[in-house]
Amino acid sequence: MAEQASEAAVLFADVSGSTKLYEVAGDAVAHAAIEKCIVLMRERTVQAQGRVIKTIGDEVMSAFPTADAAADAAIEMQSAIAELPAVGTTKIGIRIGFNFGPIVEREGDIFGDAVNLAARLSHVATKDQIITSRDTVMRMSPMLKSSTRSITTIQVKGKAEEIQVYELIWQQSEDMTTLASTKSIFKPKKTLLRLKVQGTEVELSQEKPVVALGRDATADVVIRERMASRAHGKIERRLDKFILADHSANGTYVTIEGDREIVLRREEFMLRGHGWIVLGQSWENVTEAVEFFCE
Repeated sequence: MAEQASEAAVLFADVSGSTKLYEVAGDAVAHAAIEKCIVLMRERTVQAQGRVIKTIGDEVMSAFPTADAAADAAIEMQSAIAELPAVGTTKIGIRIGFNFGPIVEREGDIFGDAVNLAARLSHVATKDQIITSRDTVMRMSPMLKSSTRSITTIQVKGKAEEIQVYELIWQQSEDMTTLASTKSIFKPKKTLLRLKVQGTEVELSQEKPVVALGRDATADVVIRERMASRAHGKIERRLDKFILADHSANGTYVTIEGDREIVLRREEFMLRGHGWIVLGQSWENVTEAVEFFCE
């Protein structure tokens, strides 16, 4: 069969602590419990429009057409496993890593960057965790993005830059409430972000959820400072939050009223209250700053 190149979200899910489970519960009981987990993981893959590529021991490898589909499957897998009864004194759990990127299909198997990084991410994950990369998070819908957080960076063989690692939060620690995108308990509040620069005002709301910042004339908020990039960054509404993302060469400087100035370099920051955003250099050296009001 000829090789086919494409893109996909590749997911690895495996049972955490399976070796110890065999020691504690015995072969027959442990095998039955792990098989139940495998069945659930395979079922949740298919339900999320994915396909199971293969099962390797206590691990399932799946592929999905989108990052959202992989995220949904991961959340549903964790939720299903969390509902299983304990095996003796052991509460069984799984760890999941997934990543969107290029793959090559050959004879029913898949290879490529997305596979290699997803496998590495699954080893970063701990029991009950879902781990992915920043690039994959950027492909997710706003609802799912809002349920992620940056946790670390890792070095991957063959990659010049470190990979930013994100966790997808699928439960609340106190009451194990699922954050599945299709069943979210969150209802966005009617929040508003006002931006003021050089006498011009722009608003972000549910109706206008994203604005682009930069030196380019096509940006929603144009800043003519020499140190600003043409496409410097953006502010995006996620649920009832407003997230500033820096995409620039020189960074974005943010000051919340009453706090010290911070600098973002290819990072994100949640805006709050009242403050100022400066593109490319510190507040002290500019003539154009973006004043913001979260209401």
